[in-house]
Amino acid sequence: MKTVHSKILYGLLLAALAAAPFLGAYPVFVMKLLCFALFASAFNLLLGYTGLLSFGHAAFFGFSAYTAGYAMRNMGLTPELGLIAGTLTGALLGWLFGVLAIRRQGIYFAMITLALAQMVFFICLQAPFTGGEDGLQGVPRGKLLGLLPLDSDLTMYYVTLAVVAAAFALIARTIHSPFGQVLQGIRENESRALSLGYDVGRFKLLAFVISAALSGLAGSLKTLSLGFATLTDVHWSTSGLVILMVLLGGMGTRSGPMVGAALVVLLEDKIGDLGRLLARATSIDWFNTLGESVTIITGLMFVVCVLAFRRGVMGEAIAFMGRDRGARKG
Repeated sequence: MKTVHSKILYGLLLAALAAAPFLGAYPVFVMKLLCFALFASAFNLLLGYTGLLSFGHAAFFGFSAYTAGYAMRNMGLTPELGLIAGTLTGALLGWLFGVLAIRRQGIYFAMITLALAQMVFFICLQAPFTGGEDGLQGVPRGKLLGLLPLDSDLTMYYVTLAVVAAAFALIARTIHSPFGQVLQGIRENESRALSLGYDVGRFKLLAFVISAALSGLAGSLKTLSLGFATLTDVHWSTSGLVILMVLLGGMGTRSGPMVGAALVVLLEDKIGDLGRLLARATSIDWFNTLGESVTIITGLMFVVCVLAFRRGVMGEAIAFMGRDRGARKG
């Protein structure tokens, strides 16, 4: 019954997203939100279901964004080939990071991923094909499969929605597969998994590669949708942002990263408008600078999340519904 309810809810969410452009939503903004929701879900596969905290996921997201953008703009690849190139780049980079990092645990694992990601950031800053501080601009959308022009924001929106929905289905299938159950066993008790004969290192590495590949897909899709890739995509702050999304929404839940990504992206995009409204309503000029203080507000959200609801928005909601059902049965 729980599975049926989940399918109905996700079906309603997909229908709402399909209707969003006709309900006044700005397609480009929702495409950005979808890309970050996919990025957060990919990271959650590693942190929430495997128990590995990576501080370097921006490397997969950003470097794949550059790779896909360069392939489509400079090499003339079609959109689908550009996305595949970006995804494979994320997977290859994830394999390299994983081979070096999974030999350590805890904070040492996190610091190795951060150090490697900073190396990738330096490469993106210095390499001529990335455009340096100016970023990679003017990436064409081209024609999907050589037939469907993606110049229209509405057409691009539905292609993005289809790709993200397929990626979410893959993540859900991975979580509920025997492989996913082993990952959760490793998260709960790695020593026990070892004693049962599982090759823990191989499972961790595969989880890292899948997470990196999907992060690469998210970055590539963002470049295709928005037409550019910048150093922000590969900066360590983006790694911190995706951690915030997962923790805020609910680590180890399927819907949590989507909710967390929506909250963070909406906050970053709309906080300036909210500040101007408050300034007009209260005649306090300070509110006009609220948009410049988004990092402070994001930090406050993180503190409140850790102190008040450690399981995140969806984690607390799921726990509350579970307690409510138990009370009614009792």
